[in-house]
Amino acid sequence: MTTGPQGRIYDEFAKLMNDAAGLAQSAGREVSSAFRAQGERFASELDLVRREDLETVQEIATRALAEVERLSARVAELETRLAHGEVSHSEAGAGTIDGP
Repeated sequence: MTTGPQGRIYDEFAKLMNDAAGLAQSAGREVSSAFRAQGERFASELDLVRREDLETVQEIATRALAEVERLSARVAELETRLAHGEVSHSEAGAGTIDGP
């Protein structure tokens, strides 16, 4: 501490600034916490999905699309063969879904 009236004023001013800085930090944390809580509340109302779940569904859809394309090609091949008399109706129906 500084001696004398002017030193005391500086000490009091420093203490006041220190208290104000602490109060500002506390208020900042409180505002940050309130914004975070509001953001979480808002996000929960949007019915969002987790990224992991989205990626899983995208992978399933990609596999399903590939299977549809494979089966479409198989059907087109069988229709062509059937139209040219290379395969009878009973043979065309005897194939499995998984492949020729």
